[in-house]
This record gives sequence, C-alpha cells and structure tokens, in this order.
Amino acid sequence: MFDLSQIQSALREFGIEGWLLTDFRGNNPLALRILGLDQRPGQSRRWYYLIPADGEPRKLQHRIEPLALEHLPGSVATYLTWEQLEQELRRLTQGVKQVAMEYAPGVSNPYLSRID
Repeated sequence: MFDLSQIQSALREFGIEGWLLTDFRGNNPLALRILGLDQRPGQSRRWYYLIPADGEPRKLQHRIEPLALEHLPGSVATYLTWEQLEQELRRLTQGVKQVAMEYAPGVSNPYLSRID
C-alpha cells in the first residue's frame, strides 16, 4: 500500500530531495507496485509522479488518460505533444536539484534501469 509519509521520511533520511517515478506501458514494475498500479489496467501513455521529500507530490500524465494516477495525492499537470511533455517535465522537477530514479547508466543493469 502506498504510504506517502513513509516514503518522504526515507527520502529525508537519505538526503534526497525527491523521487521521480515513471512508467510507459507497464515497463516499470517497481513504480507500479509502489504506487498501487500493478493490479489496475495498463496505461498506454507515459506518466510521471514526483514525490518530494517535503510537500505535495506532483503528477504528469497524458491528456487522453486523465485518470492514470487518480487515486494518488498531488497536483496534476497534463501533456499532449512531445514538446508539452518536455516542458511539463521541467516544471514538474522545478526546484528539485536531486531526484532518485530507477536508472543505471547505459542500461548496465536492465533489471533496475527503467528510465532510458
């Protein structure tokens, strides 16, 4: 079950400003499990969920799937085009200098790296 306060507490403990979770067509099982999306029908568009160490989470989801993250707390932004996606991602992460993500450079660990 998603526990925002526990995640934010862990982020503060490790000195991380935020955690950016994302998924595209079910390719990130960790994000799906943590956010309670693993038992829901799959999404066909990219979504992003930023959990800051302090404050309200922020969502970014495609305009044609407005309910992708409806059960999660936080403000919502939408995108339609690639240009809007890039612009909204900059807004989503504005003010956060360091984020945790499921990433391994060059996909050196394909079990972990889901962001490439």
